[in-house]
Amino acid sequence: MLAHLKELYRFRDLLWSLAVRDIKVRYRQTLLGVAWAILQPLAFMLTFTVIFAKFGKVSAEGAPYPLFSYTALVAWTFFATGLTLSVNSIAANIKLVQKVYFPREVLPIGAVVGCTVDFLIAGTLVVGLMVRYGVPPSSHLAWLPWLISMELMLLVGLSLVASALNVFFRDIKYIVPIAIQLWMFATPVIYPSSMIPERWRGWYMLNPMAIIIEGFREVVVYRQAPELPALLATTAGVAAFGLLAYAFFKRVEPKFADLI
Repeated sequence: MLAHLKELYRFRDLLWSLAVRDIKVRYRQTLLGVAWAILQPLAFMLTFTVIFAKFGKVSAEGAPYPLFSYTALVAWTFFATGLTLSVNSIAANIKLVQKVYFPREVLPIGAVVGCTVDFLIAGTLVVGLMVRYGVPPSSHLAWLPWLISMELMLLVGLSLVASALNVFFRDIKYIVPIAIQLWMFATPVIYPSSMIPERWRGWYMLNPMAIIIEGFREVVVYRQAPELPALLATTAGVAAFGLLAYAFFKRVEPKFADLI
């Protein structure tokens, strides 16, 4: 594992080049360019505010619902976009995989790194909403690097597994977007986790994205520290999953060129 990580580090320039390429391709010949990074979660936020807050009377637990939902949507959009784009990253680069040697994990990880730029751009509107609704920043924002790192670990792990499986089973790239849509409704993006009945909440919070989304809301919207025991347990689980995902990827990697 250490040897694989050293090899990945040696190809860090290629990783960065692929990430930059993905960003340029995604926004080439678009009218609004990188503004789409903000417009997507913003459009969902406006829709959810009208449907769920105004008509559905979904509680934001005392917070302004636009800030409540947009904070979650920025984190969720990063996760959903990164996984969707990375799942086909290996199969879409057939000639590169067959002709040139490089660690194949560079492709899905590069797709995730490219989406990080969108995440940072979309995050700027969170600051605007905090100013608009009079929510001052607090020292608890220092938890954000931990939460972002945890989401990155989970996203990279899932991207490695999904992109590898897509080489063997090409319908994985169609299954993943459907799974992501269903997963969103099993995550407190639109609603607070307090709406989940107490007897089910323990099982519900096994969803790592639920802990991550709740963590973002706690430090940004409610200006308080996330629940440390849940955060520690989730971080350990995500790190273990990431290592297993990487080991699985490297185990099946030699078969990619023949199958593609």
